[in-house]
Amino acid sequence: MSLADLLLSTLKRKIASLEMVPSKGGCFEVDVDGERVYSKLKSGQFPDESDVLRLVQLRAPA
Repeated sequence: MSLADLLLSTLKRKIASLEMVPSKGGCFEVDVDGERVYSKLKSGQFPDESDVLRLVQLRAPA
């Protein structure tokens, strides 16, 4: 299951839209409503999918 599938299946009633933008240079950024919740460039490591899900859930509307 891809990260997009995980987010959509888990948060299907809380996500109005999901946009994935390909990039170069090892960039992996996760923003929720314009707020950066994860940056691979800052952390130096690729996040586990469950970590991304948790970060998005913390900012998803109830």
